Amino acid sequence: QVQLVESGGGLVQVGDSLRLSCAASGRTIGSYAMGWFRQAPGKERESVAASSRFGHTPFYADSVKGRFTISRDNAKNTVYLQMNSLRPEDTAVYYCAAGATVGPARYQYEYNYWGQGTQVTVSS
Repeated sequence: QVQLVESGGGLVQVGDSLRLSCAASGRTIGSYAMGWFRQAPGKERESVAASSRFGHTPFYADSVKGRFTISRDNAKNTVYLQMNSLRPEDTAVYYCAAGATVGPARYQYEYNYWGQGTQVTVSS
């Protein structure tokens, strides 16, 4: 079992940056693909970024490419999502997930464990 706890969300202005953290416990994140998803009000949850456990090129949704960066610190058992140049359309609840797949899993069904989410609100 893996427990995931997200933090770092908040209310920011357009163009600001935030770094989300996902602290894992129970198992090491080195054994898992790790991903970030988000869900905006009235919309389905969507994949934002994903990092494989074997060093594959990370996956990024087209809407965040060049602005968001996923990284992992295996020593701290923590995954990060650095979000720059934030836009109002980035407003959502952001979820961290862990999955026992090989590549940078981009689909929800590939993930076995989920955090509770952290709210990000970008104000114009």
